[in-house]
Amino acid sequence: MKDRMVVRHTVLLALIVLFGLAWVHGASAGPPTDQLRDGVQRVVKILKDPELMGDAKAAERSAAVNKVADEIFDFGETAKRTLGPHWAQRTPAEREEFVRLFTELVQRTYLSKVNQYNSEMTFQADVVDGNQAVVRTTLLLGNGSQMSLDYRMHHPRDRWQVYDLSIDGISLLASYRSQFNKIVRTDSYEGLVARLKSRQGEFAAAAAGPAGGKLAR
Repeated sequence: MKDRMVVRHTVLLALIVLFGLAWVHGASAGPPTDQLRDGVQRVVKILKDPELMGDAKAAERSAAVNKVADEIFDFGETAKRTLGPHWAQRTPAEREEFVRLFTELVQRTYLSKVNQYNSEMTFQADVVDGNQAVVRTTLLLGNGSQMSLDYRMHHPRDRWQVYDLSIDGISLLASYRSQFNKIVRTDSYEGLVARLKSRQGEFAAAAAGPAGGKLAR
């Protein structure tokens, strides 16, 4: 089977629909929920801004969404955890490069498509244990079905940030870790980096192609 830099579709979709919400509501909860809700509402505002709509504004719109995403998500922590035991073997320069490649993979693959989805999210509650928290939500999809999403957050600096999310117990972080670990063990760490860079090349080629600024799927 051909390896691809993707993980289970439903888990990845959670990243997209998180930023494509039409309504956000729910009972009051603690700071983790408040900060996650605030970030989502800021992205919704960007997507509804008339001055940022249309293909001509795609790059500007994506940049604005990514800026907020950098506050909501701790991509560095997620990247570190996806490498598992292989992280400790990396040099500072390798770690910096990997975090950058991983962050760009997530942003260009998923966050660039945020305006393609509309859903309603209800914030149920959050469970806080020291500097760790889980924010539980329910997503109401367009076909009438529901999806339970758990956002795992931590408080590394001055705010709560998401480092993992799961659907029905399927973790985005664990899915990436399993795939990356397989590539490193069957090929090498350099092989994993080469695949990530190859994806970058595909994105760049798509952006420069006939679509004119549209990112690859």
